[in-house]
Amino acid sequence: MGGRRGPEGSPKSSAQDESGSTDERRAQFANKAEARKARYEARAAKMAAYSDAMMRESRRIVENIPFGQPILVGHHSERGHRAQLARSHRAMDRSCKAAKLAEYYQRKAEGVGGGGISSDDPDAIEQLRERMRDLQATQDLSKKINACVRKNDRAALVALGLTDAQIAEVFTPDYMGRVGIPAYSLQNNLANIKRIEQRIHEIEKRQQRADVEQAGAGYVYFEDVDDNRLGLRFPGKPDAPTRDLLKRHAFKWSPTRNAWVRHLNNAGIYAAQQVRKALDAQAVSD
Repeated sequence: MGGRRGPEGSPKSSAQDESGSTDERRAQFANKAEARKARYEARAAKMAAYSDAMMRESRRIVENIPFGQPILVGHHSERGHRAQLARSHRAMDRSCKAAKLAEYYQRKAEGVGGGGISSDDPDAIEQLRERMRDLQATQDLSKKINACVRKNDRAALVALGLTDAQIAEVFTPDYMGRVGIPAYSLQNNLANIKRIEQRIHEIEKRQQRADVEQAGAGYVYFEDVDDNRLGLRFPGKPDAPTRDLLKRHAFKWSPTRNAWVRHLNNAGIYAAQQVRKALDAQAVSD
């Protein structure tokens, strides 16, 4: 007879391990979101401070010019007066641009966690499926409403839960005399359903992938499934043409990973292939 399976090999242990791993990923996702929010808030504060500094500088530059003083054309002060005004305007322009950046980063900080379903979220698949169920329910209801409108069956619309105002609305002709739920609305909704199905398929496919690490010509290519990132590491700072190549293919420098990274998806994999092909070709030509 075979020996008893130890606790580490039991189904219960496997379920606990999987649960623990999922909880860890959720915690990591939450921590990353908090860190991203903190970075945006820090950038917003930095830009706001710079905006205030440039505003004060703009005023300081012209503080010795009496308010309303016109430029005295032909006078020895004309050149200096114009130069001061130009410097003040440049400082004011920097202040305005920094203020806009501060507002931009503040909006980004406030939007962290509220901008849709992130593929990095361990619960992304279930959230996407719930969203798809809602869209499918809307699609089915819209079709039933159109069927009732074609039959002029107002009682059936009431049974579907429509209010008098909603019933009046679906019977109101559009600019071409059409009634009911517009065809373009059904088509857009169906397109969203298919888009979400594709996202679910891509995430599931990605989760089945194994981590990758491959040495190339002066770089190391990697795919980190848990981190949902792929990227390239270099032994030092790559030269300007290499950095331009990476940026053209939407790679970003990640100090925490010490690598140039993108999201691990089909577009990212294709972009990495193009970058690696160019780097390998350059190495051969050298």
